[in-house]
This record gives sequence, C-alpha cells and structure tokens, in this order.
Amino acid sequence: MGRPDGFLLYARKEDSERTCAERIKDYQEIRLAARTDERRKQAARCMNCGVPYCQSAIRLNGMVTGCPLHNLIPEWNDQIYRSNDEHALRRLLKTNPFPEFTGRVCPALCEKACINGCDGEPVTVRDNERWLSDTGYAENLLRPAVITVRSEKKVAVVGSGPAGLAAAYRLNLRGHHVTVFERNEKPGGLLMFGIPNMKLDKTVVARRIGLMEAEGVEFRTGIAVGKDISLAELNEEYDAVILACGASQARMPAVEGIENTSGVIKAVEYLSETTRHVPDLPEVNAEGKNVVILGGGDTGNDCLATAIRQGCVSVVQIEMMPSPPKERAEDNPWPQWPKVLKTDYGQQEAIHLFGKDPRIWSRTLTALNTKDGVLKSVETAGIRFENRKPVISEERETVPCDLLIIAAGFTGCETELPLSAGIELTARNNVASEEGIYATNIPGIFSCGDMHRGASLVVWAVREGLECAGEVDEQLMGYTNLI
Repeated sequence: MGRPDGFLLYARKEDSERTCAERIKDYQEIRLAARTDERRKQAARCMNCGVPYCQSAIRLNGMVTGCPLHNLIPEWNDQIYRSNDEHALRRLLKTNPFPEFTGRVCPALCEKACINGCDGEPVTVRDNERWLSDTGYAENLLRPAVITVRSEKKVAVVGSGPAGLAAAYRLNLRGHHVTVFERNEKPGGLLMFGIPNMKLDKTVVARRIGLMEAEGVEFRTGIAVGKDISLAELNEEYDAVILACGASQARMPAVEGIENTSGVIKAVEYLSETTRHVPDLPEVNAEGKNVVILGGGDTGNDCLATAIRQGCVSVVQIEMMPSPPKERAEDNPWPQWPKVLKTDYGQQEAIHLFGKDPRIWSRTLTALNTKDGVLKSVETAGIRFENRKPVISEERETVPCDLLIIAAGFTGCETELPLSAGIELTARNNVASEEGIYATNIPGIFSCGDMHRGASLVVWAVREGLECAGEVDEQLMGYTNLI
C-alpha cells in the first residue's frame, strides 16, 4: 500500500467544478482537471484492504455495491501514489478498457463500498481513474495496440454504445476482424448522443473511436440494421453477430393525448438532438419556456441541466418516489448502496438560478392542458405506494408547462429488429437468455448491454460487452483466453 496512514493524513478532496454561474453559459465539462500532486495524496488514502469491497460488485439488500468490472483499485491507487503512472494505467486497463468514460459518468459504485466510508469519507476512486486515463493520453501512454496475429473470423457488432465498443475492442485485440454498424451519423451510441457534453465531452468519445480505428476496428455509420441490411444477411456474411442496440424504448405515462401533443418529447430524443446542434438550439428546445421533466433519475437531471443552458424560464422535475433521507438509515448500513438524497449538477444549477430545488417529490402526472393542440400546462397529483401499488390522491395541482420531457425510464429494447430475426424476448423486452449467457436462441447471434440486461449503467454495459466477447471467441475458436 501507499501510506499506511494516508487516510488519516489527507482529507477526501474531489475534483473541483466550475461554478454554476459560469458553467450554465456553455456545454463544456463541468469538472476541472485535477492537479497531479493532489491526486497522489488522494491515492495515498487507499488502504489496500486485504478483501477490498471496492472491486467486489456484491449484491446486498437488492442493490450492487462495488465495481462491476472488478477494477484492481488498491493496486493502481498504490502506483499513482508512488508516481508509477504507466504501471498504474496498465493495471487499470487490465479490467477496464474505457476508463475515460467511467471516470466521467459512472456513479462510482466502488466508492460506496470503500471501507473508509464506514466511518469517514471514501477514496476518490472515480476522480483518480479519470486523472489516470487523461494522463495516459497526455503522456502518450494510451496509443494504438499493434495486432500481430489475425484470425480469419469476422464479427459484426450492431450498436456502438459502451457494450458494443467493449465487445469490439476485446475481439479485435484477440485478432478477429470486427465491423461495428451504427445507425447514427457518428459512432458512440449513448456516449455520443445520450450523455450531455457537460458530463462527457464528445472529443473524449471521438478520441477513443479514433484509437480503435487505428487498431483495426471498422465503423460503418448511417446504417440501420433491419432496414438498410437485414439481420439475416449479417448472420450469413459474418461468423458471429453481436446485438448491442441498447434499451431506448421510453416508458410513457398513461396520460390521454401524450403521444400526439405538441410540446412533449422523450428524454433521449431531446438530449440527442441537443448534442447534434451544440452550441446552437435544436428545433425542440427550452428557450423561453416553462419546462416540466417527468422523472428524477440521471437522465432527468441531464435534461434539467440542458434546459437551463437553453434558457428555460422555469423548470420542475416530477419524482414519483418520496425524498430519500439526507443520512443513511439504520437499515441501510455500509457497505450497502447508500439510499440518501443526492443533489446532482443539474439540480445545483437550478437552485443557483431559480433559488429552489426543482424536484417535486411523491407526485405524478395525471393530465395535459392544451390549446389548439399545443401544451400549456400539466396536472399533477400526489402519489404513495401501499404494498408496492400506487395510490393517487384526489387533489390536483396545475403546473405551467410549454415543454414536457419524458424521462420516466425505459421499457427495454426496440423490438422490431430482434423479432424480425425470430430472437426471443422477455416480458420486459430484453433479449431472453440466462444470466451470464449472451447467445440468443438464433445460432451465431449474441446480445449484450442494455438490450440484454435492461437499462443500466455504462459500467455494466462495458462488463457485458467484455463477457460477451469471451463467449463469442470461445464459439469461434473452440476455446478462449479472454478473461
């Protein structure tokens, strides 16, 4: 370990962020680059536990705590502290091919399991990871791998989000010929179009895509598999096909007229179009409007921050669940995932701009009020859950609304493509297979990521992509050395 007393000498210090007043004026990343000397101190706080929960990914009380990629966190923290940055990076890359992504957008399940968080503040694992990956690029430690031996096997990956990229990355390094098909005009999937620039600048995504292209991965954009080319044709042409198409089918509330009312937009569409037009405004935008966001999760928060940058005059975020406590409850001890109130960057900006938290807890949408088919306000009601069943109160509240953004979660993958090939789906519109198995019921076709497990975190998508690559490799070669 680094300093045995590091966690006693140094207080936790996260990367600095630009002030709300400054950052709401643009779409640049809100977090500032860390100083090297500070990151070494923060790495010294890692205790190099004999049984490190941080890299465990164990399920406690129905929720996972610890890193799903099983990153060797104590090892590379120790090397950061000792200024062995190249070795630290190699230990990180052993389990995580894209630390520049997870170091920016992951909610840091590792930190929630850090033993320092038992009676103090956990190690800044995510910030250390981001610093290490950015240092790797700056010092030319992250450069294209040279693939010296190639197999004769061809693999098609449909979808270039984190799961598709992870599968393509690993299979290409193994020596297979990998082609990634992406229906959008640029590769990257939700990393490119679903996560705002403020959290993940698109130059970071483009940089990784360029690195993979230099290593031999072929990206074919603007091709919608199922329309421009059938899945059956891909299965005929390639030795294996991996579907990593995400779970972008939005959950729509059962409110009359919501599907055809002007002023209603799904969150992913809103964020995607904004990304395409930055710094200009897309056709549907929040400028000068009263905005209501249905959904209080990460996607809702991203929409909130985006609406503020577009110049909304008010914003309300409707959350069905009651507000979590500010401190851990007695029945939610470490190292369980802490079910506590989180005020994210978008909510911080709304508080700065409008003087209050935009979230309305224990509320639900009941009706839309329109004029000539154009949205003017929404009706909300209180909601509580009894035996997990919703009970809606009779009282109603009208909220001014010119733009309603639906960020209420997802109901699985878009079903047209898998059903066209006879691929079995679950009742939740995920590709049907046993846990940890990525082969579909159609020989030669596999699936991973959100399309396989349901809407989840980037870090889980990366893990699924890596594991799927191992299963594909074993089928192609008769064995696999992809761990």
